[in-house]
Amino acid sequence: MYCNGIALTDFRNIASVAVRFEKGVNVLYGNNAQGKTNLLEAIYFAAIGKSFRGQHAPEVIRFGAEYASLSLDYTAAGRAQNISMRLFPNNRARAVEKNKVRVSRMSELLGSFRAVLFCPEHLSLIKGGPAERRQFLDIAVSASEPVYLSTLQRYMHILKQRNALIRKAKDEPEEFKATVDLWSAQLAREGAYIARSREKYVKRAEKYVKECFAAMTGAKEAPTMVYHGPNKSGNGYEDVALTEKELYGLLSANHEREIGAGATLWGIHKDDIEVELNGYSARLFCSQGQQRSLALALKLAEGEICREDCGEYPVFLFDDVLSELDSRRRAYLLEKMEGKQVIMTGCERLEHFSGKLFYVENGTVREM
Repeated sequence: MYCNGIALTDFRNIASVAVRFEKGVNVLYGNNAQGKTNLLEAIYFAAIGKSFRGQHAPEVIRFGAEYASLSLDYTAAGRAQNISMRLFPNNRARAVEKNKVRVSRMSELLGSFRAVLFCPEHLSLIKGGPAERRQFLDIAVSASEPVYLSTLQRYMHILKQRNALIRKAKDEPEEFKATVDLWSAQLAREGAYIARSREKYVKRAEKYVKECFAAMTGAKEAPTMVYHGPNKSGNGYEDVALTEKELYGLLSANHEREIGAGATLWGIHKDDIEVELNGYSARLFCSQGQQRSLALALKLAEGEICREDCGEYPVFLFDDVLSELDSRRRAYLLEKMEGKQVIMTGCERLEHFSGKLFYVENGTVREM
């Protein structure tokens, strides 16, 4: 899969720009705050339907503009394709097309154009809290399982309704007793499927994380990854019916604790991935260099799983990554990317490399 080019209008600080990329390494360089990351953001927007900066769509619209637009040309399975979007100030108002056909929901685009993003903030995949790792799983699994996202959306809607019921339980005890089991049953059903998909993905990723980490560091240290989900019995999550039954049991037997907390205390919204190195928590005991290598290995594993699922590598987007790596890891990364398309940013111009250079300044892009 390749990103052939992207055209942007009024996106962040970019008034109007059109860039054509090559299949190998593409480097966007220039000073800070000139628009390099904005270009990567726009490319990744086409892949997942939202900003990786965690902001709402209206915030990408250039100040004073009526809307922002992007048009991404890419090749998948040997076919030239296009995704275009118009993003308006109203967060829910947007016009999206794939190959000139209107797309009613952003979720319909998932899996069309595939990209793997790695930026300095992704160090939080190892050293941050469970929410960062759950978000990583949700994006990665959604790309390989189209039904996963709709299941997750149903789960979050049910969770919201059940939490509202719990908060009103003291004032409306009869309504709580009459309906809580219905919400619990629905939550357990959707959660069981999500838990199985997440555990399956973590097991697949672990193999590649081990390979990448060993090759990157030259170390004999062995990373491991374990998915910790709602089922505490240690049975795993392959048996969806069993997970559903156990999760329903937890949700049904602890009403008083949940009413006291004012929220649902069990379910996949509490899940985590435990990453260890030589049996010790990577979050607590690894050096920053080791954490950075593990986070990068996790993103490279995402690319390998994508290749397994769709038969070709995704586009790799690296935002200011080389400056964060030592010479050994930098050399490994560039070697690992041979034969794949990479679009990366940096403050300095790379010398002695085979690829395409772009100079970015004040929202403009000039091919060197």
